[in-house]
Amino acid sequence: MRLPRPPRPPPRLPSHHHRRQRLLHLLAAPILCFAFLTPALAAAGAPPAARSAAAAAATADTGEGGIIRTRAAVAWPAMDTKGVISATEVLKKEPVSDAIALKDSMKYFDADFFNDSKLREMEDGAKEFNIPAFRENRKLVTSENGGLHNPSVLLFKSSWSGDSMKSEAKTFDYPRASAVHRPSNDEDIAFMSVIELGELIRTKQITSRELTDVFLRRLKRYNPVLEAVVTCTEDLAYKQAKEADDLLAQGNYLGPLHGIPYGLKDIIAVPRYKTTWGSWTFKNQVLDTEAFVYKRLKSAGAVLVAKLVTGSLAYDDIWFGGRTRNPWNIEEFSTGSSAGPAASTSAGMVPFAIGSETAGSITYPAARCGVTALRPTFGTVARTGVMSISESLDKLGPFCRSAVDCAIVLDAIRGKDASDPSSREVALGDPFHVDITKLTVGYLDDAEMEVVDVLSSKGVKMAPFKLNYTVESVQSILNITMDVDMLAHFDNWQREGHDDDYEAQDQWPVELRRARLVPAVDYIQAQRARGKLIKEVRDSFTVDAFIGNVTDWERVCLGNLVGMPVVVVPTGLKSIADPPKGGTKRRTTVTTGIYAPPDHDHIALALAMAYQSVTDHNKQRPPIDDLGPNDRIHR
Repeated sequence: MRLPRPPRPPPRLPSHHHRRQRLLHLLAAPILCFAFLTPALAAAGAPPAARSAAAAAATADTGEGGIIRTRAAVAWPAMDTKGVISATEVLKKEPVSDAIALKDSMKYFDADFFNDSKLREMEDGAKEFNIPAFRENRKLVTSENGGLHNPSVLLFKSSWSGDSMKSEAKTFDYPRASAVHRPSNDEDIAFMSVIELGELIRTKQITSRELTDVFLRRLKRYNPVLEAVVTCTEDLAYKQAKEADDLLAQGNYLGPLHGIPYGLKDIIAVPRYKTTWGSWTFKNQVLDTEAFVYKRLKSAGAVLVAKLVTGSLAYDDIWFGGRTRNPWNIEEFSTGSSAGPAASTSAGMVPFAIGSETAGSITYPAARCGVTALRPTFGTVARTGVMSISESLDKLGPFCRSAVDCAIVLDAIRGKDASDPSSREVALGDPFHVDITKLTVGYLDDAEMEVVDVLSSKGVKMAPFKLNYTVESVQSILNITMDVDMLAHFDNWQREGHDDDYEAQDQWPVELRRARLVPAVDYIQAQRARGKLIKEVRDSFTVDAFIGNVTDWERVCLGNLVGMPVVVVPTGLKSIADPPKGGTKRRTTVTTGIYAPPDHDHIALALAMAYQSVTDHNKQRPPIDDLGPNDRIHR
């Protein structure tokens, strides 16, 4: 769900040292002022302790890291230094008051404008009202980490229609693959599309049991290299495959996902199997609940073969068992927390998988691993039974071989669930019946021009386009929203010190500690700024869709804040940087994004299907068995 930000240097001192250092600073300032008055104090008969403290301060200096150290005294009158009290001893004897500490800390909230009287009032009010209320609320809602156990009543609605339109969820009118024949080898079967595999099942050229065997073997074969699988759900898979085969034998065909194996990102709960969230803290966690998306796929006849890697607590590709690699170039990592779904789909270990995005975790790994994926309109797929980062940003979406497959999977998993108040029945059109010749599609400066040219040749009106908005704080709005929301869901985790056990200390631990310093007022101001951004983007969206880079960070943040759908489309391959001598088959994937307004996922899917109908970039297979001469697979 979350991509890493640029690494930050670790703090120079542990927090308890840092607090002590600040207090020493507070003491040092008045003590140093006393130094100038030492002779006068002595002459005036100042108390010995004051004279001694002044003498100690006269030799004080601030060294590297803000630690007080001594230096040779400047030309002061000679004095007796016996009994001098150090600043540390003063600190022990005369602790700084809460009001002074509060005054010092307010600068971290950008609110250092209160006088002492107001600070004392705030201190009293916090003790009497705020802290008891905070503790009482935590007792009510923070005993369980990470889920939608107590969803917020502050709901985000991504629809631009102004009102939630009620509609009956009509099933898409799927095309039927024609003249599909079972390949003679498992490798070719593994890289067939969902719609092709569905036709093999429907025509009884292959059984679900046989398909399940194919993909379980591949999961076990390639996972030691890719580190993309947390749990193979083998017993469940064979049980569900048998049910699918039995239904078909009785003449009951459930549709294109009937008997098709798939994988779930391991933030999605399945009873009796671990749902680890990719984290060492939760690696033995079993949630006795069926996630909404799992129930939908089960009812469509699909067969769960694996729980796939999520970066730890849905952040990037590092998890408690390792780090997931990119099948197209195993020397690099997959990026994004939907690492397992992207890598497994790319490598033909599953025909499709379900991942999630809060900020880039569908778009980035799909682009890196060269698969087609859909980040749908916010609220299209209910998130019940899924680990939560941000209730106004989290989305579930499919990783597939093609846009056709994405449409089929989306149709199966979309819908509202009462336990996810932000979910809704989105009135999507049928992507298989969109007349693309009636569409006007913009393209940004960073769009892949092959996509523009192909769509133009198919009758789409293409035009240069720029998305205009004046809000300059897009990235910070997303970070404030996501980090504070995440901390609300993992407050107890942090308070119990589990952030010390986190797999990548420069990721969530740093962000969630900083989130403690975001005042409620400024969180709400960020949401108001988000509302302004949404209005400006809506007013600027003068085309039916637009094409542009799918991993531009500003655009990733904007798309998620607005709730905008995007289809990730593979558009080619290029040589890797610094290839080994003798050459290699490893490649860098090239992709673009097709963006549509909220509730218009069908438009983006229709355009992606049109492009893929005359190109074959999405059908290429990564070289995970043969990297080429003088290049080898590193295990």
